[in-house]
Amino acid sequence: MYVARESTKLWRRVCAETTAELQLLLQKWQLLLAGLVFQYIHGLAARGVHYLHQPGPLLQDLGFMALPELGQEKGYLSESVFTFIFISFLLWSFHPFIYHSKRFYTVLLWRRVLAFLVASQFLRIMTFYSTQLPGPNYHCREGSKLATLPPPNNALEVLLINFPRGVLFGCGDLIFSSHMIFTLVFVRTYHKYGSNRLIKLLSWFMAVIQSLLIIASRKHYTVDVVVAW
Repeated sequence: MYVARESTKLWRRVCAETTAELQLLLQKWQLLLAGLVFQYIHGLAARGVHYLHQPGPLLQDLGFMALPELGQEKGYLSESVFTFIFISFLLWSFHPFIYHSKRFYTVLLWRRVLAFLVASQFLRIMTFYSTQLPGPNYHCREGSKLATLPPPNNALEVLLINFPRGVLFGCGDLIFSSHMIFTLVFVRTYHKYGSNRLIKLLSWFMAVIQSLLIIASRKHYTVDVVVAW
């Protein structure tokens, strides 16, 4: 009886929350769609700068001196931390559909998140097109076949951005780190709207760990991470 009663309450809450969120979505969908479209534009810009990338000697970097190099075989560590942060935030952003404690509407939360992401990514595009640095990542170094791209045969080749390979093995989009943009926007959002103090502290700790792993993996120069912060 208890399980059936609680299940009924949960179902009613999910239905009520879904109705409220859909009403907001119908009102705010334009900005949400614009934010999602800009994610593609950002990817397109990152793909475009790869055509301009010129590999060269690694720049002198304080973070590289201080942190031991993880190597290619451990490059997955920073990606694993980022994936955990991304999925955790995504799931948390939908928790009002289930839990009684409600401090935001999911549609409005993602509207604000996307607005901050777009602003940060616009600045990022401006910076990495202003100055192209020789990529520190292994596939961007001198001697790597992936470090430079031949001129595209047609516009479609550029527009398709060779997803997902073109995203995973891009070069030239350095200042500043896209991974840190997402990480810090997510962490800052939870810090403002979340309720668990321990998770807030843990999220900031993970942001620091993510920063160090990115540098140790040689995916970015230290300046890319510092500017993102």
